[in-house]
Amino acid sequence: MILIVVKFRTRPEWTQGWPELVREFTEAARAEPGNIFFEWSRSIEVDDEWVLVEAFQDDAGEAHVTSDHFAKGLETMKPALAETPRIISRTVEGDGWEEMGELTV
Repeated sequence: MILIVVKFRTRPEWTQGWPELVREFTEAARAEPGNIFFEWSRSIEVDDEWVLVEAFQDDAGEAHVTSDHFAKGLETMKPALAETPRIISRTVEGDGWEEMGELTV
């Protein structure tokens, strides 16, 4: 599985509206063949930071970054960003979320 975590710093005037700004991009990415999850969270430490955690099957990564909606999504985001996003992208074992063994409920 390809696991990707991206931190997006938004301009303050775009922070509240970020989920709506990326809604179309998010929906299209979630609908891609091979998408496992695509989830946004807002940082509790940095006011203007959104974190995207996404995963794709190993053979779906290239199709994601070469899709029309990916290019359109980046263009839509660009004016709202305060800086270049920071990313971690790795191939890891697994095919999605698993239960945490150290803390069971």
